[in-house]
Amino acid sequence: MTNFRRAFFLALAGNIIFIGILAGVWWTARRSGAKQQAANAASNPVPAVESNSPVAAPPAKETALVPIQLSIERLQSIGVKFGVVERKMVQDEIRATGTVAIDETRLSYIQTRISGHIEKVFANATYQYVRKGQPLFTIHSPELVVAESEYLLARQNAKNMSQSTVPGVSEGVASLLDSSKQRLEQWNVPEQEIARLEAAGEVAHTLEIDSTASGYITERIAFPNLLVQPDTRLYTIADLSTVWVLAQILQNDLGRLKVGAQTSLTMDSYPGRVLRGKVDFIYPDVDMTTRTARVRLVVNNPGLTLKPGMYVNVAVQVALGKQLVIPLSGVLQSGTRQIVFVDRGEGYLEPRDVLLGPQAGDQYIVLKGLKAGERIVTSANFLIDSESQLQAAIGSFVPPPPGASEAAAPNGTIPNGTTLNGTKLNGAAPPGASQIEFSSDPATARKGANVYRVKLTAADGSAVTGAQVSVRSYMAGMPQMGMASMNVVTPLSEKNGGVYEGQVTLDSGGTWQITVTAMKNGVVLANKQLRLNAEGGS
Repeated sequence: MTNFRRAFFLALAGNIIFIGILAGVWWTARRSGAKQQAANAASNPVPAVESNSPVAAPPAKETALVPIQLSIERLQSIGVKFGVVERKMVQDEIRATGTVAIDETRLSYIQTRISGHIEKVFANATYQYVRKGQPLFTIHSPELVVAESEYLLARQNAKNMSQSTVPGVSEGVASLLDSSKQRLEQWNVPEQEIARLEAAGEVAHTLEIDSTASGYITERIAFPNLLVQPDTRLYTIADLSTVWVLAQILQNDLGRLKVGAQTSLTMDSYPGRVLRGKVDFIYPDVDMTTRTARVRLVVNNPGLTLKPGMYVNVAVQVALGKQLVIPLSGVLQSGTRQIVFVDRGEGYLEPRDVLLGPQAGDQYIVLKGLKAGERIVTSANFLIDSESQLQAAIGSFVPPPPGASEAAAPNGTIPNGTTLNGTKLNGAAPPGASQIEFSSDPATARKGANVYRVKLTAADGSAVTGAQVSVRSYMAGMPQMGMASMNVVTPLSEKNGGVYEGQVTLDSGGTWQITVTAMKNGVVLANKQLRLNAEGGS
Protein backbone atom coordinates (compact mmCIF):
# COMPACT_ATOMS: atom_id res chain seq x y z
CA MET A 1 0.00 0.00 0.00
CA THR A 2 2.85 2.36 0.90
CA ASN A 3 4.56 1.63 -2.45
CA PHE A 4 1.34 2.35 -4.29
CA ARG A 5 0.98 5.79 -2.66
CA ARG A 6 4.58 6.65 -3.35
CA ALA A 7 4.16 5.76 -7.02
CA PHE A 8 0.97 7.82 -7.25
CA PHE A 9 2.57 11.01 -5.86
CA LEU A 10 5.64 10.61 -8.06
CA ALA A 11 3.41 10.35 -11.15
CA LEU A 12 1.40 13.41 -10.08
CA ALA A 13 4.55 15.48 -9.52
CA GLY A 14 5.87 14.43 -12.94
CA ASN A 15 2.65 15.50 -14.65
CA ILE A 16 2.70 18.87 -12.91
CA ILE A 17 6.30 19.47 -13.99
CA PHE A 18 5.45 18.44 -17.58
CA ILE A 19 2.46 20.82 -17.71
CA GLY A 20 4.64 23.66 -16.40
CA ILE A 21 7.23 23.03 -19.13
CA LEU A 22 4.51 23.08 -21.82
CA ALA A 23 3.11 26.36 -20.44
CA GLY A 24 6.57 27.93 -20.52
CA VAL A 25 7.15 26.86 -24.12
CA TRP A 26 3.72 28.28 -25.18
CA TRP A 27 4.36 31.63 -23.44
CA THR A 28 7.77 32.01 -25.06
CA ALA A 29 6.35 31.27 -28.54
CA ARG A 30 3.48 33.78 -28.04
CA ARG A 31 5.83 36.62 -27.03
CA SER A 32 8.11 35.95 -30.00
CA GLY A 33 5.10 36.07 -32.43
CA ALA A 34 3.90 39.38 -30.97
CA LYS A 35 7.36 40.91 -31.41
CA GLN A 36 7.50 39.72 -35.04
CA GLN A 37 4.08 41.27 -35.77
CA ALA A 38 5.18 44.58 -34.25
CA ALA A 39 8.33 44.54 -36.40
CA ASN A 40 6.28 43.84 -39.53
CA ALA A 41 3.87 46.62 -38.65
CA ALA A 42 6.74 49.07 -38.23
CA SER A 43 8.25 48.14 -41.59
CA ASN A 44 4.85 48.11 -43.44
CA PRO A 45 2.64 50.69 -41.75
CA VAL A 46 -1.07 50.48 -42.47
CA PRO A 47 -3.08 53.74 -42.65
CA ALA A 48 -5.04 54.28 -39.51
CA VAL A 49 -8.11 55.47 -41.39
CA GLU A 50 -9.51 53.94 -44.54
CA SER A 51 -11.67 55.96 -46.92
CA ASN A 52 -14.09 54.58 -49.49
CA SER A 53 -14.31 57.87 -51.35
CA PRO A 54 -12.85 57.75 -54.90
CA VAL A 55 -9.48 59.36 -55.44
CA ALA A 56 -9.77 62.29 -57.80
CA ALA A 57 -7.71 61.87 -60.96
CA PRO A 58 -5.28 64.67 -61.69
CA PRO A 59 -6.73 67.13 -64.17
CA ALA A 60 -5.77 66.55 -67.78
CA LYS A 61 -2.98 68.85 -68.82
CA GLU A 62 -3.71 70.98 -71.88
CA THR A 63 -1.25 70.67 -74.74
CA ALA A 64 0.94 73.74 -74.90
CA LEU A 65 0.82 75.89 -78.03
CA VAL A 66 3.43 78.39 -79.19
CA PRO A 67 3.54 80.88 -82.06
CA ILE A 68 5.00 79.56 -85.30
CA GLN A 69 6.40 81.12 -88.44
CA LEU A 70 5.87 79.43 -91.81
CA SER A 71 7.09 80.40 -95.24
CA ILE A 72 4.69 81.49 -97.96
CA GLU A 73 5.39 78.26 -99.83
CA ARG A 74 4.62 76.22 -96.73
CA LEU A 75 1.35 78.08 -96.11
CA GLN A 76 0.30 77.44 -99.69
CA SER A 77 1.30 73.77 -99.63
CA ILE A 78 -0.92 72.97 -96.62
CA GLY A 79 -3.83 75.05 -97.93
CA VAL A 80 -3.96 77.84 -95.36
CA LYS A 81 -6.67 80.46 -95.94
CA PHE A 82 -7.44 83.59 -93.97
CA GLY A 83 -10.56 85.45 -92.89
CA VAL A 84 -11.18 88.83 -91.29
CA VAL A 85 -12.76 89.51 -87.90
CA GLU A 86 -15.81 91.69 -88.61
CA ARG A 87 -18.30 93.72 -86.61
CA LYS A 88 -21.71 93.68 -88.31
CA MET A 89 -25.42 93.19 -87.81
CA VAL A 90 -26.11 89.53 -87.06
CA GLN A 91 -29.29 87.54 -87.45
CA ASP A 92 -29.54 83.97 -86.32
CA GLU A 93 -32.07 81.26 -87.03
CA ILE A 94 -33.55 78.82 -84.54
CA ARG A 95 -34.74 75.64 -86.21
CA ALA A 96 -37.35 73.39 -84.67
CA THR A 97 -40.35 71.24 -85.47
CA GLY A 98 -43.98 72.01 -84.77
CA THR A 99 -47.54 70.74 -85.01
CA VAL A 100 -50.47 72.61 -86.50
CA ALA A 101 -53.37 73.25 -84.11
CA ILE A 102 -56.71 75.09 -84.25
CA ASP A 103 -56.63 78.74 -83.22
CA GLU A 104 -58.70 78.68 -80.03
CA THR A 105 -59.63 82.35 -80.44
CA ARG A 106 -61.43 81.46 -83.69
CA LEU A 107 -63.74 78.77 -82.29
CA SER A 108 -67.51 79.36 -82.28
CA TYR A 109 -70.16 77.36 -80.41
CA ILE A 110 -73.77 76.96 -81.55
CA GLN A 111 -76.35 76.78 -78.73
CA THR A 112 -80.01 77.77 -78.33
CA ARG A 113 -81.54 79.91 -75.57
CA ILE A 114 -84.73 77.93 -75.57
CA SER A 115 -85.52 74.30 -74.90
CA GLY A 116 -87.21 72.09 -77.47
CA HIS A 117 -86.78 69.27 -79.98
CA ILE A 118 -84.69 69.34 -83.15
CA GLU A 119 -86.75 68.49 -86.21
CA LYS A 120 -84.61 68.91 -89.34
CA VAL A 121 -80.81 68.96 -89.55
CA PHE A 122 -79.11 70.64 -92.54
CA ALA A 123 -75.46 70.61 -91.42
CA ASN A 124 -75.11 66.88 -90.79
CA ALA A 125 -71.37 66.06 -91.07
CA THR A 126 -68.23 66.83 -89.12
CA TYR A 127 -65.72 69.05 -90.98
CA GLN A 128 -68.46 70.25 -93.29
CA TYR A 129 -67.79 73.87 -94.22
CA VAL A 130 -70.59 76.32 -93.33
CA ARG A 131 -70.92 80.04 -93.97
CA LYS A 132 -72.17 82.64 -91.56
CA GLY A 133 -76.00 82.81 -91.80
CA GLN A 134 -76.31 79.33 -93.32
CA PRO A 135 -79.20 77.23 -91.83
CA LEU A 136 -78.02 74.47 -89.51
CA PHE A 137 -81.24 72.91 -88.14
CA THR A 138 -84.86 73.68 -87.10
CA ILE A 139 -86.25 73.38 -83.59
CA HIS A 140 -89.77 73.08 -82.19
CA SER A 141 -90.18 74.82 -78.83
CA PRO A 142 -93.50 75.06 -76.94
CA GLU A 143 -92.07 78.02 -75.04
CA LEU A 144 -91.41 79.85 -78.29
CA VAL A 145 -94.93 79.12 -79.57
CA VAL A 146 -96.43 80.64 -76.43
CA ALA A 147 -94.11 83.64 -76.60
CA GLU A 148 -94.99 84.33 -80.24
CA SER A 149 -98.70 84.01 -79.47
CA GLU A 150 -98.35 86.52 -76.65
CA TYR A 151 -96.48 88.86 -78.96
CA LEU A 152 -99.21 88.68 -81.59
CA LEU A 153 -101.92 89.29 -78.95
CA ALA A 154 -100.01 92.26 -77.48
CA ARG A 155 -99.56 93.67 -80.96
CA GLN A 156 -103.29 93.34 -81.72
CA ASN A 157 -104.24 94.92 -78.40
CA ALA A 158 -101.83 97.78 -79.01
CA LYS A 159 -103.45 98.38 -82.37
CA ASN A 160 -106.97 98.36 -80.89
CA MET A 161 -106.19 100.47 -77.86
CA SER A 162 -103.91 103.01 -79.51
CA GLN A 163 -106.82 105.51 -79.84
CA SER A 164 -108.15 104.97 -76.31
CA THR A 165 -108.91 108.16 -74.35
CA VAL A 166 -108.59 106.39 -71.02
CA PRO A 167 -105.48 107.69 -69.29
CA GLY A 168 -102.61 105.13 -69.25
CA VAL A 169 -104.30 102.48 -71.40
CA SER A 170 -102.39 103.12 -74.63
CA GLU A 171 -99.09 103.43 -72.75
CA GLY A 172 -99.66 100.13 -70.90
CA VAL A 173 -100.52 98.27 -74.08
CA ALA A 174 -97.43 99.66 -75.82
CA SER A 175 -95.27 98.62 -72.86
CA LEU A 176 -96.69 95.08 -72.98
CA LEU A 177 -95.87 94.90 -76.70
CA ASP A 178 -92.29 95.99 -76.08
CA SER A 179 -91.87 93.40 -73.34
CA SER A 180 -93.13 90.62 -75.60
CA LYS A 181 -90.75 91.62 -78.37
CA GLN A 182 -87.80 91.88 -75.97
CA ARG A 183 -88.47 88.33 -74.77
CA LEU A 184 -88.19 87.05 -78.34
CA GLU A 185 -84.96 88.98 -78.87
CA GLN A 186 -83.47 87.65 -75.63
CA TRP A 187 -84.19 84.14 -76.84
CA ASN A 188 -82.10 85.00 -79.89
CA VAL A 189 -85.02 84.81 -82.30
CA PRO A 190 -83.70 86.28 -85.59
CA GLU A 191 -85.01 89.64 -86.81
CA GLN A 192 -86.35 88.04 -89.99
CA GLU A 193 -88.47 85.66 -87.92
CA ILE A 194 -89.96 88.55 -85.94
CA ALA A 195 -90.61 90.40 -89.24
CA ARG A 196 -92.32 87.31 -90.66
CA LEU A 197 -94.41 87.01 -87.51
CA GLU A 198 -95.55 90.59 -87.76
CA ALA A 199 -96.28 90.32 -91.50
CA ALA A 200 -98.08 86.97 -91.47
CA GLY A 201 -99.72 87.25 -88.08
CA GLU A 202 -99.28 83.50 -87.60
CA VAL A 203 -97.22 81.55 -85.08
CA ALA A 204 -94.44 79.33 -86.52
CA HIS A 205 -94.21 75.90 -84.95
CA THR A 206 -90.47 75.54 -85.82
CA LEU A 207 -87.61 77.99 -85.69
CA GLU A 208 -84.62 77.86 -88.08
CA ILE A 209 -81.22 78.24 -86.38
CA ASP A 210 -78.44 79.70 -88.55
CA SER A 211 -74.65 79.60 -88.20
CA THR A 212 -73.12 82.58 -86.44
CA ALA A 213 -69.67 82.10 -88.04
CA SER A 214 -67.96 80.70 -91.11
CA GLY A 215 -65.72 77.69 -90.74
CA TYR A 216 -65.49 73.94 -90.43
CA ILE A 217 -67.68 71.88 -88.09
CA THR A 218 -65.26 70.13 -85.73
CA GLU A 219 -67.90 68.82 -83.26
CA ARG A 220 -71.59 68.05 -83.79
CA ILE A 221 -74.28 66.49 -81.61
CA ALA A 222 -77.31 67.96 -83.43
CA PHE A 223 -79.54 65.06 -84.51
CA PRO A 224 -83.28 64.88 -85.33
CA ASN A 225 -85.61 64.53 -82.30
CA LEU A 226 -82.81 65.46 -79.89
CA LEU A 227 -84.08 67.23 -76.78
CA VAL A 228 -82.20 70.51 -76.56
CA GLN A 229 -81.57 72.61 -73.47
CA PRO A 230 -79.99 76.10 -73.38
CA ASP A 231 -76.69 74.60 -72.10
CA THR A 232 -76.44 72.04 -74.92
CA ARG A 233 -73.48 72.69 -77.24
CA LEU A 234 -74.78 71.50 -80.62
CA TYR A 235 -71.94 72.53 -82.95
CA THR A 236 -68.32 73.67 -82.68
CA ILE A 237 -67.16 75.66 -85.70
CA ALA A 238 -63.48 76.44 -86.31
CA ASP A 239 -62.24 79.22 -88.58
CA LEU A 240 -59.05 77.76 -90.11
CA SER A 241 -58.07 80.83 -92.13
CA THR A 242 -55.55 81.41 -89.34
CA VAL A 243 -54.03 78.56 -87.31
CA TRP A 244 -51.63 78.00 -84.45
CA VAL A 245 -48.33 76.12 -84.77
CA LEU A 246 -46.98 74.70 -81.52
CA ALA A 247 -43.19 74.58 -81.97
CA GLN A 248 -40.86 72.61 -79.69
CA ILE A 249 -37.91 74.91 -78.92
CA LEU A 250 -34.87 73.66 -76.99
CA GLN A 251 -34.49 75.33 -73.61
CA ASN A 252 -30.99 76.54 -74.56
CA ASP A 253 -32.55 78.73 -77.28
CA LEU A 254 -35.27 80.31 -75.13
CA GLY A 255 -33.07 83.20 -74.01
CA ARG A 256 -32.81 84.45 -77.62
CA LEU A 257 -36.52 84.12 -78.38
CA LYS A 258 -38.97 87.00 -78.12
CA VAL A 259 -42.69 87.45 -78.73
CA GLY A 260 -43.25 89.00 -82.14
CA ALA A 261 -40.23 87.35 -83.80
CA GLN A 262 -40.84 86.51 -87.46
CA THR A 263 -40.96 82.85 -88.48
CA SER A 264 -41.04 80.80 -91.65
CA LEU A 265 -42.60 77.37 -92.07
CA THR A 266 -41.91 74.64 -94.61
CA MET A 267 -43.77 71.39 -95.15
CA ASP A 268 -42.67 68.14 -96.73
CA SER A 269 -46.13 67.95 -98.34
CA TYR A 270 -45.49 71.15 -100.33
CA PRO A 271 -41.78 71.30 -101.29
CA GLY A 272 -40.53 74.81 -101.91
CA ARG A 273 -43.55 76.52 -100.34
CA VAL A 274 -42.90 78.85 -97.40
CA LEU A 275 -45.51 80.34 -95.07
CA ARG A 276 -44.86 83.29 -92.77
CA GLY A 277 -45.92 83.76 -89.17
CA LYS A 278 -44.82 85.24 -85.87
CA VAL A 279 -44.24 84.18 -82.29
CA ASP A 280 -47.43 84.83 -80.30
CA PHE A 281 -46.77 83.20 -76.93
CA ILE A 282 -44.01 81.30 -75.08
CA TYR A 283 -45.47 78.74 -72.68
CA PRO A 284 -44.08 79.01 -69.13
CA ASP A 285 -43.12 75.34 -68.72
CA VAL A 286 -40.47 72.95 -70.07
CA ASP A 287 -40.98 69.28 -70.90
CA MET A 288 -38.72 67.38 -68.48
CA THR A 289 -38.23 64.50 -70.94
CA THR A 290 -37.27 66.40 -74.10
CA ARG A 291 -36.07 69.65 -72.42
CA THR A 292 -38.10 71.68 -74.88
CA ALA A 293 -40.66 74.45 -74.39
CA ARG A 294 -43.79 75.02 -76.44
CA VAL A 295 -43.84 78.22 -78.44
CA ARG A 296 -47.10 79.29 -80.09
CA LEU A 297 -46.91 80.75 -83.57
CA VAL A 298 -49.77 82.47 -85.42
CA VAL A 299 -49.77 81.70 -89.14
CA ASN A 300 -52.10 82.72 -91.96
CA ASN A 301 -53.46 79.66 -93.74
CA PRO A 302 -54.42 80.46 -97.32
CA GLY A 303 -56.16 77.63 -99.15
CA LEU A 304 -56.18 75.50 -96.00
CA THR A 305 -52.54 74.55 -96.65
CA LEU A 306 -51.99 73.84 -92.96
CA LYS A 307 -54.29 71.24 -91.50
CA PRO A 308 -54.67 70.56 -87.77
CA GLY A 309 -52.28 67.83 -86.70
CA MET A 310 -49.85 68.42 -89.57
CA TYR A 311 -46.10 68.24 -88.89
CA VAL A 312 -44.08 71.27 -90.06
CA ASN A 313 -40.52 72.59 -89.96
CA VAL A 314 -40.08 75.93 -88.20
CA ALA A 315 -37.35 78.55 -88.56
CA VAL A 316 -37.48 81.49 -86.13
CA GLN A 317 -35.56 84.61 -87.10
CA VAL A 318 -33.58 86.03 -84.17
CA ALA A 319 -32.00 89.49 -84.43
CA LEU A 320 -28.79 89.64 -82.36
CA GLY A 321 -27.77 93.22 -83.17
CA LYS A 322 -24.26 94.35 -84.09
CA GLN A 323 -21.69 91.77 -83.03
CA LEU A 324 -18.06 90.78 -83.57
CA VAL A 325 -18.08 87.61 -85.70
CA ILE A 326 -15.66 85.12 -87.24
CA PRO A 327 -16.25 82.12 -89.57
CA LEU A 328 -17.00 78.76 -87.96
CA SER A 329 -13.96 77.26 -89.69
CA GLY A 330 -11.68 79.72 -87.91
CA VAL A 331 -12.15 78.09 -84.49
CA LEU A 332 -10.22 75.05 -83.27
CA GLN A 333 -12.18 73.26 -80.54
CA SER A 334 -9.74 71.48 -78.22
CA GLY A 335 -12.40 70.23 -75.80
CA THR A 336 -11.89 72.74 -73.01
CA ARG A 337 -10.46 75.60 -75.07
CA GLN A 338 -11.50 77.53 -78.15
CA ILE A 339 -8.46 78.63 -80.13
CA VAL A 340 -7.89 80.76 -83.22
CA PHE A 341 -4.63 81.41 -85.03
CA VAL A 342 -4.07 85.12 -85.63
CA ASP A 343 -2.03 86.20 -88.64
CA ARG A 344 0.59 88.74 -87.51
CA GLY A 345 2.18 89.03 -90.98
CA GLU A 346 5.15 87.42 -92.75
CA GLY A 347 3.87 83.93 -91.95
CA TYR A 348 3.86 84.51 -88.19
CA LEU A 349 0.79 82.77 -86.66
CA GLU A 350 -0.14 83.32 -83.03
CA PRO A 351 -2.47 80.90 -81.17
CA ARG A 352 -5.00 82.79 -79.08
CA ASP A 353 -7.73 81.65 -76.68
CA VAL A 354 -11.10 83.24 -77.36
CA LEU A 355 -14.47 83.30 -75.63
CA LEU A 356 -17.30 82.60 -78.04
CA GLY A 357 -20.99 83.42 -77.86
CA PRO A 358 -23.80 81.66 -79.74
CA GLN A 359 -23.46 80.39 -83.27
CA ALA A 360 -25.19 82.58 -85.88
CA GLY A 361 -25.51 80.68 -89.14
CA ASP A 362 -22.00 79.96 -90.43
CA GLN A 363 -20.37 82.35 -87.95
CA TYR A 364 -19.49 82.53 -84.26
CA ILE A 365 -20.08 85.61 -82.13
CA VAL A 366 -16.83 86.55 -80.36
CA LEU A 367 -17.18 87.82 -76.80
CA LYS A 368 -13.50 88.12 -75.91
CA GLY A 369 -10.04 87.65 -77.41
CA LEU A 370 -10.21 89.34 -80.82
CA LYS A 371 -10.72 92.78 -82.34
CA ALA A 372 -12.32 93.90 -85.58
CA GLY A 373 -9.96 93.91 -88.55
CA GLU A 374 -7.62 91.14 -87.35
CA ARG A 375 -6.89 88.27 -89.75
CA ILE A 376 -7.29 84.69 -88.64
CA VAL A 377 -6.68 81.28 -90.19
CA THR A 378 -9.88 79.72 -91.55
CA SER A 379 -8.54 76.47 -93.04
CA ALA A 380 -5.83 73.91 -92.20
CA ASN A 381 -6.23 74.82 -88.50
CA PHE A 382 -5.53 71.24 -87.47
CA LEU A 383 -2.20 71.17 -89.31
CA ILE A 384 -1.16 74.48 -87.81
CA ASP A 385 -2.20 73.24 -84.37
CA SER A 386 -0.02 70.15 -84.86
CA GLU A 387 2.87 72.35 -85.95
CA SER A 388 2.42 74.57 -82.88
CA GLN A 389 2.31 71.55 -80.58
CA LEU A 390 5.44 70.21 -82.23
CA GLN A 391 7.28 73.47 -81.68
CA ALA A 392 6.17 73.49 -78.04
CA ALA A 393 7.26 69.87 -77.59
CA ILE A 394 10.73 70.28 -79.09
CA GLY A 395 11.30 73.74 -77.61
CA SER A 396 12.40 75.35 -80.89
CA PHE A 397 13.18 79.05 -80.97
CA VAL A 398 10.41 81.09 -82.65
CA PRO A 399 11.24 84.63 -83.80
CA PRO A 400 9.20 87.50 -82.40
CA PRO A 401 6.23 88.77 -84.47
CA PRO A 402 6.84 91.41 -87.14
CA GLY A 403 6.92 94.90 -85.66
CA ALA A 404 7.55 93.68 -82.10
CA SER A 405 10.93 95.42 -81.89
CA GLU A 406 10.59 95.96 -78.16
CA ALA A 407 10.49 92.23 -77.54
CA ALA A 408 13.38 91.39 -79.83
CA ALA A 409 17.02 92.29 -79.37
CA PRO A 410 18.63 94.60 -81.97
CA ASN A 411 20.83 93.53 -84.89
CA GLY A 412 19.35 90.06 -84.99
CA THR A 413 20.61 89.02 -81.58
CA ILE A 414 18.62 86.61 -79.48
CA PRO A 415 17.05 88.03 -76.30
CA ASN A 416 18.95 87.21 -73.14
CA GLY A 417 17.46 84.39 -71.10
CA THR A 418 16.05 82.51 -74.12
CA THR A 419 16.20 78.76 -73.50
CA LEU A 420 16.69 76.37 -76.39
CA ASN A 421 16.60 72.60 -75.85
CA GLY A 422 17.53 73.12 -72.21
CA THR A 423 20.49 75.42 -72.96
CA LYS A 424 20.35 79.05 -71.88
CA LEU A 425 21.50 81.31 -74.71
CA ASN A 426 23.79 84.29 -73.99
CA GLY A 427 22.39 86.62 -76.61
CA ALA A 428 25.54 87.03 -78.69
CA ALA A 429 25.06 87.77 -82.36
CA PRO A 430 25.74 84.84 -84.72
CA PRO A 431 28.81 85.16 -86.93
CA GLY A 432 26.72 84.83 -90.07
CA ALA A 433 23.65 83.19 -91.51
CA SER A 434 24.51 79.49 -91.74
CA GLN A 435 22.90 76.99 -94.10
CA ILE A 436 21.78 73.48 -93.20
CA GLU A 437 21.76 70.56 -95.62
CA PHE A 438 20.01 67.49 -94.18
CA SER A 439 20.07 63.94 -95.52
CA SER A 440 19.61 60.41 -94.25
CA ASP A 441 21.18 57.04 -94.89
CA PRO A 442 19.44 55.21 -96.47
CA ALA A 443 18.28 58.11 -98.65
CA THR A 444 14.66 57.06 -98.02
CA ALA A 445 14.38 56.65 -94.28
CA ARG A 446 12.79 53.51 -92.89
CA LYS A 447 11.47 52.09 -89.68
CA GLY A 448 14.42 51.01 -87.58
CA ALA A 449 18.05 52.16 -87.69
CA ASN A 450 18.99 55.17 -89.83
CA VAL A 451 21.83 57.70 -90.02
CA TYR A 452 21.15 61.43 -89.95
CA ARG A 453 23.70 63.60 -91.76
CA VAL A 454 23.88 67.42 -91.58
CA LYS A 455 26.25 69.65 -93.52
CA LEU A 456 26.68 73.09 -91.95
CA THR A 457 27.92 75.91 -94.22
CA ALA A 458 28.61 79.56 -93.35
CA ALA A 459 27.35 82.50 -95.42
CA ASP A 460 30.65 82.66 -97.30
CA GLY A 461 30.46 78.98 -98.24
CA SER A 462 33.02 77.78 -95.73
CA ALA A 463 32.38 74.77 -93.52
CA VAL A 464 31.26 75.45 -89.95
CA THR A 465 33.11 73.38 -87.40
CA GLY A 466 32.93 73.03 -83.65
CA ALA A 467 29.13 73.38 -83.55
CA GLN A 468 26.65 71.44 -81.44
CA VAL A 469 24.11 69.93 -83.83
CA SER A 470 21.04 68.01 -82.76
CA VAL A 471 18.02 66.61 -84.61
CA ARG A 472 14.63 66.13 -83.05
CA SER A 473 12.25 63.63 -84.71
CA TYR A 474 8.63 64.03 -83.67
CA MET A 475 5.46 62.20 -84.67
CA ALA A 476 2.11 63.27 -83.23
CA GLY A 477 0.09 60.68 -81.38
CA MET A 478 -3.15 59.13 -82.60
CA PRO A 479 -5.20 58.28 -79.49
CA GLN A 480 -8.01 56.79 -81.60
CA MET A 481 -5.57 54.11 -82.78
CA GLY A 482 -3.90 53.71 -79.39
CA MET A 483 -0.61 55.26 -80.56
CA ALA A 484 1.21 57.75 -78.33
CA SER A 485 3.32 60.59 -79.66
CA MET A 486 7.03 59.88 -80.34
CA ASN A 487 9.84 62.37 -79.74
CA VAL A 488 13.45 61.32 -80.40
CA VAL A 489 16.47 63.62 -79.82
CA THR A 490 19.59 62.68 -81.76
CA PRO A 491 22.88 64.53 -81.05
CA LEU A 492 25.20 64.49 -84.08
CA SER A 493 28.96 64.07 -83.95
CA GLU A 494 31.31 66.16 -86.07
CA LYS A 495 33.09 64.24 -88.82
CA ASN A 496 34.98 66.57 -91.15
CA GLY A 497 34.38 69.47 -93.50
CA GLY A 498 31.38 70.76 -91.52
CA VAL A 499 29.58 67.37 -91.71
CA TYR A 500 27.86 66.00 -88.62
CA GLU A 501 26.39 62.49 -88.29
CA GLY A 502 24.41 60.49 -85.78
CA GLN A 503 22.49 57.21 -85.66
CA VAL A 504 18.77 57.20 -84.86
CA THR A 505 16.17 54.48 -84.45
CA LEU A 506 12.71 55.34 -85.77
CA ASP A 507 10.02 53.28 -84.07
CA SER A 508 7.46 53.76 -86.84
CA GLY A 509 7.08 54.45 -90.50
CA GLY A 510 5.16 57.51 -91.63
CA THR A 511 5.75 61.24 -91.63
CA TRP A 512 8.13 62.60 -89.00
CA GLN A 513 8.54 66.27 -88.11
CA ILE A 514 12.29 67.01 -88.21
CA THR A 515 13.90 70.03 -86.50
CA VAL A 516 17.63 70.54 -86.97
CA THR A 517 19.30 72.95 -84.55
CA ALA A 518 22.91 74.12 -84.79
CA MET A 519 24.45 76.14 -81.95
CA LYS A 520 27.88 77.42 -81.09
CA ASN A 521 28.83 78.99 -77.80
CA GLY A 522 25.13 79.22 -76.83
CA VAL A 523 24.22 81.08 -80.03
CA VAL A 524 21.85 79.66 -82.60
CA LEU A 525 23.66 79.41 -85.94
CA ALA A 526 20.82 77.83 -87.88
CA ASN A 527 17.46 76.21 -87.35
CA LYS A 528 15.66 74.18 -90.01
CA GLN A 529 12.34 72.35 -90.03
CA LEU A 530 11.29 69.70 -92.55
CA ARG A 531 9.28 66.52 -92.94
CA LEU A 532 10.77 63.07 -93.31
CA ASN A 533 8.76 60.21 -94.79
CA ALA A 534 9.90 56.87 -93.42
CA GLU A 535 9.01 53.52 -94.94
CA GLY A 536 7.62 50.64 -92.94
CA GLY A 537 4.56 50.09 -90.79
CA SER A 538 3.90 51.37 -87.29
